[in-house]
Amino acid sequence: MKPYCFVGIDTSNYTTSVAVSNYDGDIVANLKLPLPVKEGERGLRQSDALFAHTKNLPDLMEKLTEVLKDYTPIAVGCSDKPRDAEGSYMPCFLAGVAAAHSFAAPMDLPIYRFSHQDGHIKAAYYSSGADIGGDFAAFHVSGGTTELVYVKKNDTFFSVELMGETNDLNAGQCIDRTGVMMGLKFPCGAEMDKLALEFEAKLPPIKTAVKDMSCNLSGLENLTQKLYRETEDKRLVSAFAFEYIAKSLYKMTDALREKYPNIPIIYAGGVMSSVYIGERLRYKRNGVYFAKPAFSADNAAGVALLCREKYLKERS
Repeated sequence: MKPYCFVGIDTSNYTTSVAVSNYDGDIVANLKLPLPVKEGERGLRQSDALFAHTKNLPDLMEKLTEVLKDYTPIAVGCSDKPRDAEGSYMPCFLAGVAAAHSFAAPMDLPIYRFSHQDGHIKAAYYSSGADIGGDFAAFHVSGGTTELVYVKKNDTFFSVELMGETNDLNAGQCIDRTGVMMGLKFPCGAEMDKLALEFEAKLPPIKTAVKDMSCNLSGLENLTQKLYRETEDKRLVSAFAFEYIAKSLYKMTDALREKYPNIPIIYAGGVMSSVYIGERLRYKRNGVYFAKPAFSADNAAGVALLCREKYLKERS
């Protein structure tokens, strides 16, 4: 008989994802397709994202079929909302919910729903090599979210409590708006990270807007626009943007550690796949963990792992 596995599906605003965890909790497939964004645009409307997922899912489900030639699925997980909060909702997740139910129904498999943020945190925890016995803190930093949460372990792995966040733009939004302004292709994070790492001169002074564990990032867009008009230097502007975000997260980390001096910290979300930002936050820090890039950007791996944990817990 083929070994058992767990399937996870995530349909965020920019990536269609399907992942498979084996019975032992190892990710054996992490399949992803980006949603197409027209040149010069800075994102997608929800209606366009939902339509793009419906086009991507058949291709990914065919690839999933190939993976499942070696496994027997026994449960399916999907993300159905951005985060665990009242009123948290985005239509794009309906595509993943529909796909999960369509996949599970013929085999009468149980379906478990999780938030997109929970999936990010679990994927980061898995790929970072963290072995944390108790509660921890997590930064979820992406195009749609810039939050600091307290993660409390419980019987279904964890629950989260918001401790800090951006008061305006998200970090990923600032990066993508800056990149598109410079003529880069959306999403711009990977290319800007490479440009930032190539910059070797001195940066202009940076004054962030951080209070306690929250920040304001909207001013960064104006600063990078001005800097690019004056210099037309993509490396300089990329480094400035990433340094600004890194310093903001660093100060939020300082505020967190003032309240919880020894708390382990996991950095998750697409922005945290930046090598530049990771290097800044690792400096003289203990007890910090970073996801590998494939598990830091949007993915369904965390959802598959959460599905496994909930299934096993219900049967223990």
